[in-house]
Amino acid sequence: MVIINSYSVAILLTFITMLCWGSWGNTQKLATKSWPFQLFYWDYTFGILILSLILGLTLGSTGSGGRSFVPDLLQASMHAIALALLGGVIFNIANLLLVAAIDIAGLAVAFPIGIGLALVQGVIVNYMGETDHGNSVLLFSGVALVALAIVMDALAYRKLSANKASTKKGIILSLLAGFSMGFFYRFVADSMFKDFSNPEPGLMSPYTAVFVFSIGILVSNFLWNTIFMYKPIKGEPVKYSMYFTMGTPKLHLIGLLGGIIWCIGMSLNIIASGKAGTAVAYGLGQGATLVSAIWGVFIWKEFAKAPKGTNALLAAMFVLFVAGLGLIILSKIL
Repeated sequence: MVIINSYSVAILLTFITMLCWGSWGNTQKLATKSWPFQLFYWDYTFGILILSLILGLTLGSTGSGGRSFVPDLLQASMHAIALALLGGVIFNIANLLLVAAIDIAGLAVAFPIGIGLALVQGVIVNYMGETDHGNSVLLFSGVALVALAIVMDALAYRKLSANKASTKKGIILSLLAGFSMGFFYRFVADSMFKDFSNPEPGLMSPYTAVFVFSIGILVSNFLWNTIFMYKPIKGEPVKYSMYFTMGTPKLHLIGLLGGIIWCIGMSLNIIASGKAGTAVAYGLGQGATLVSAIWGVFIWKEFAKAPKGTNALLAAMFVLFVAGLGLIILSKIL
C-alpha cells in the first residue's frame, strides 16, 4: 500500500483534507435547492463507500509497504472491525446533525461552530491516545485560538438572525454535531496498526479501516437518516419513494460528488496520521471550518445583510482560525 514517510507531505495531505472537508457542503447547498437534505444524504453516503473501495483496490493494493487491501480485510479481527464500524456510526449521526444545521443556519455558521468544536474536542481525544505528543503547549494554544474563533462566529450569527428561535436551533444543532464528531476519529485510529510499514496481526491498514468505517456509515444511515426523514427538524416528513420520484441524474451525481470529496479528505487524513500523528492530522483536517466559512461568507453571501459590527467578528474569526492552525502545525516541529 502507498505510505507517507515525510512530515511535510503529511501536512500537505491534511491541507487537502481541509479543502475537501470544508468544500463538500457546497454540494448540499446545490442539491437541497431541489430536494430535501435527507435524500441528498443517501447519495452522499454512497459516494463515501464507493470512493473508499476504489482507494482500497488501488492505492491500498500497490506499493511495497504495509499489507494489501483484500488480505488486510480478510485477516482483520472482529474487535478492529467493530471499532471502525462504531466510528462510522458515530460520525454518521454527527454529520446528519451538521447537515441539518447547514440547512437551517448556513455554511458560515454550522461549520465553524460544529466542526470547530469537533476540532477542539477531537484534538484532545486523539492527543490522549498518542504517545508522541510533540509540543503540547503549542498544540493546545492553537486549540484555544480555534475555540475563540468559534465564539466569534456564534456572536456574528446572533447579529445576523432576527429569528431568535432559528438562531438557537441552528447553534444547538451545530454544537450537538461538533460534540459527537469529536469522537469518531479515535475509534478509526484504534482499529489500525500504528506503524503503517509494519502490519500487526488483527489490526487494519488505513485504507481498510476507512472502507469498514464507510460501511458503518451506510448501515447506520438506515437508522439515523430514517429518523431525520420521518421526524424532520425542519419541513415536512420525507418518504423513501421520493428518492426515486424526485431524484434526477444531476441531483444524484451532486450527492455522490459530495461523498467522494469528503472521503478523499478522510482517506488522505488517515494516511497522513501515520507521520503527523492523529491529533495534528485531525486538528488540521478540521481546519475545514475556515474553508467552509470562506465559502459561506464570500460565495454564498450568507452574511450579506448582516448589521454593523458583524464584519469585525467575522474578521476576528478568520484571524483566530489561521493563527490556531499555524500553532497546531508547529507543535510537531518545535
